[in-house]
Amino acid sequence: MNIDWFKDLAALQRTGNFSQAAEINNLSQSAFSRRISSLEAWVGATLVERGRYPVKLSDAGRQMLEAGEQALNRIETERAQIRAALEQPDKYVVTFGTQHSIGWRFFPAWLQAFETAFGPILSRLRADNLPNCIADLLAGEVDFVIAYASENANAVDEQASCESLVIGRDTLIPVCKPGTSGAPLFGADTDSTVPMPYLRFGPSAPIGQHLQPILDTHRLVERLNCIYENPMAGALRIRAQDGAGIAWLPKSLVTPDLEAGLLVQTGHRSWCVELEVRLHRCAQRQSQMVGQIWSFLRRNSAPLI
Repeated sequence: MNIDWFKDLAALQRTGNFSQAAEINNLSQSAFSRRISSLEAWVGATLVERGRYPVKLSDAGRQMLEAGEQALNRIETERAQIRAALEQPDKYVVTFGTQHSIGWRFFPAWLQAFETAFGPILSRLRADNLPNCIADLLAGEVDFVIAYASENANAVDEQASCESLVIGRDTLIPVCKPGTSGAPLFGADTDSTVPMPYLRFGPSAPIGQHLQPILDTHRLVERLNCIYENPMAGALRIRAQDGAGIAWLPKSLVTPDLEAGLLVQTGHRSWCVELEVRLHRCAQRQSQMVGQIWSFLRRNSAPLI
């Protein structure tokens, strides 16, 4: 698999035209088309809806593009950090582990705010499923783990060797595609018993622990008809944009979609779940830089964002 194929897919999404996208990427149209076909063969799904003009990406295409852009961004960031570390070998690279829904938009904004207050650091992000992040923290492979917590659940069990600080706040909100009038397609009538198509994280995703008590309290389980399940918030977001159903997603993730009118918040305010964003560390495994960061954040206890 060639990572440049994702750049081809991004150009095709922007232009909606094979020849224009090929020109942008300095390729012949035939070569460009072969590369898109190669990516589809690698994924095992149709990524481009060719029977319409302008050309559009399929659901799978948009999902893969979002994943590819995250991967490309991480690769570029890692390369820049490696080069910076080689130029300054005495600098420690701080490694953060976080679940995908935090890593996409919350983490970059928080890191920028932190560096403004603390000063620049060399850092890298390892976005993964939360259980893997916790295992990496306990094994000493990451310095910090960032995870959600709420009154319903603490995704990272506080162990004798671990401690946490609140570094931000977020909210799980129910969203869906707006109709032609701008009103939500699903769930606007909180007293209704009409079933709603539901896009859920699934039982293996820790974020569901925060949501389930709300669904039970408001008897929403009786109305929600699960039609799609994915542990990736980005995948649920895409399906919600397409009008497939209602999804509970972090507000930090979907704020640009709300502002652009691609999604609207639905239901009642009581359907939302307030979240803390917590930074976790193992006190037994830390460098001098990690200790300095922890002490700084503990002294400045107010969340940065």
